[in-house]
Amino acid sequence: MTHTLTYRIHEVAPYINWIYFFHAWGFPPRFAAISRIHGCDACRAGWLAEFPEEERARAAEAMQLFKDANRMLAQLDGDFHTHVRFGLYPACSDGDDLLLTDPEQEGRTLRLALLRQQHTTKPDEPYLCLSDFVRPLSQGISDTVGVFAATVDADMEHLYETGAYADDFKHLLAQTLSDRLAEASTEKMHQEVRTTYWGYAKDEQLSIEDLLVEKFTGIRPAVGYPSLPDQSVNFVLSEWLGFPEIGIRLTENGAMVPHASVSGLMLSHPSARYFAVGKIGEDQLEDYARRRGLPVETMRKFLAANL
Repeated sequence: MTHTLTYRIHEVAPYINWIYFFHAWGFPPRFAAISRIHGCDACRAGWLAEFPEEERARAAEAMQLFKDANRMLAQLDGDFHTHVRFGLYPACSDGDDLLLTDPEQEGRTLRLALLRQQHTTKPDEPYLCLSDFVRPLSQGISDTVGVFAATVDADMEHLYETGAYADDFKHLLAQTLSDRLAEASTEKMHQEVRTTYWGYAKDEQLSIEDLLVEKFTGIRPAVGYPSLPDQSVNFVLSEWLGFPEIGIRLTENGAMVPHASVSGLMLSHPSARYFAVGKIGEDQLEDYARRRGLPVETMRKFLAANL
């Protein structure tokens, strides 16, 4: 079943992973700890004092950036929203493919081709594919797979870009916050899916900190990331789920617009984990192109980083 959710900024802001926000601004992860400090002057002074003297100026910059970010989040809250669309589908695996069925439209099915590792770091490790974490067709029992996409209001990432209020710093701040808010929306949505919509973890009681270090059951591999590196999968998922319903359009290379968008799959297997497909051979490239129904040279373009 397909669902479309709209969130206020204040609803998803607590789910922001500030480590990645600060990384976008060139700060090492340790500076993101400011996000866990209370706002009183004594707490901030204590946090600054924890840094070696040569790093305190940089820590003060991080503190000011965090202040500016929260000020902008408060401003965004009145005018902008984030949007998530997801569907939960009866599914099974067939080799390296996933087979999905649309319960809302009789006869509508999707065969989603995936990639398998051909190199591992340890001799005894299995060569993983995301389909390994979905019940196989041969068992005759259906599993469930989630498909999702999330984005922000398109104008949000263009704030302060041009015109009388153009401001390079504020524009970059709006862009980096937009990216984090899209990701935060998927985090909140995934929590609601696990505990309510899908309900395979009804009793889950995790803090935001626990969520951000992925202590929950299941995974949420995103398109373009190491477990699901082929960006052209967006064309398949968009047609299946309806990305345009939340304002996402695709470029000719499968990139999403707004840029602050994320898409992917949700798997519930307790042993499911993230991995990097890494380098693949010509044999898998040709097999994958055949399963996708596309020319080998087309897939070569999309998988250049994996060849």
